[in-house]
Amino acid sequence: MNLKVRLENIELQNPIITASGTFGYGKEFEELVDLNSLGGICIKGTTLKERDGNPMPRIFETRAGMLNAIGFQNVGVDRFIAEKYPYLKKLKTKTFVNMTANTIEEFGELAKKLDKLDGIAGIEINISCPNIKAGGINMGTDPGMAAAVVKKVKENTSHHVMVKLTPNVTDITKIAKAVEEAGANSISLINTLVGMAVDIELKKPKIANVIAGLSGPAIKPVALRLTWEVAKTVNIPIVAMGGIENYKDVLEFLIVGATAVQVGTANLYNPGVTMEILRDLKKYMIENNIEDINELRGTFKVK
Repeated sequence: MNLKVRLENIELQNPIITASGTFGYGKEFEELVDLNSLGGICIKGTTLKERDGNPMPRIFETRAGMLNAIGFQNVGVDRFIAEKYPYLKKLKTKTFVNMTANTIEEFGELAKKLDKLDGIAGIEINISCPNIKAGGINMGTDPGMAAAVVKKVKENTSHHVMVKLTPNVTDITKIAKAVEEAGANSISLINTLVGMAVDIELKKPKIANVIAGLSGPAIKPVALRLTWEVAKTVNIPIVAMGGIENYKDVLEFLIVGATAVQVGTANLYNPGVTMEILRDLKKYMIENNIEDINELRGTFKVK
């Protein structure tokens, strides 16, 4: 039985990656998850400087998911390299560093610092952030700006570059094509949808930031559709995410064209979910006489 998948030059031992922002730096889960059994770990969003994040409250549970407005709280790239990276480097599983910035130049600086790390498999660029030098335009919603970010990162690193796309656009395929042409090695999608919640007694927002990112099971149908649309548009590998809770969810994303998946919000309420998914995925393959997980990719039939 083969569970290995390839993201261009990177071979993962299986298609299960933990999503950024839901798994810390990996070490936080070491007593709950066999980290070396994972296909990959995508660490929380890293910025040039340390960030405290947004004011509280910044998380709110919805009926089928979660709203969060953490604000990229993290130790900053220099402390990440000094304090977190040594542990990750020892792991067998592949590590991806999610990074974000507010200018194209900052993305380049981050990439240059991360380029020195031979123990990471790749960089995931979170382009769902405002460009403060361009009037606050969200870089992930503009094809030209998204492409410019990718080009700047590629100029400053030899690492695999994965670009995380926002679903909050009119046509995601235009962004996907733009980053592919700019040199992206793979695409991950989707980032969170934008939502909010209201306290009817206080008539105030339940999140201090007012608006927040919606993740969890509620967004899976949207994520599936967008994964399918992007898979028909680009030729580079796709890492899909959005509401994955079990092996059946994984299968759906593989069938519509994803090479691998990221498991996110489910880690927060079921820390062992990735181990359950791997166990059940293997069982499914045995029961259905599937020798190679890659046989499932792109087998979706409309008619």
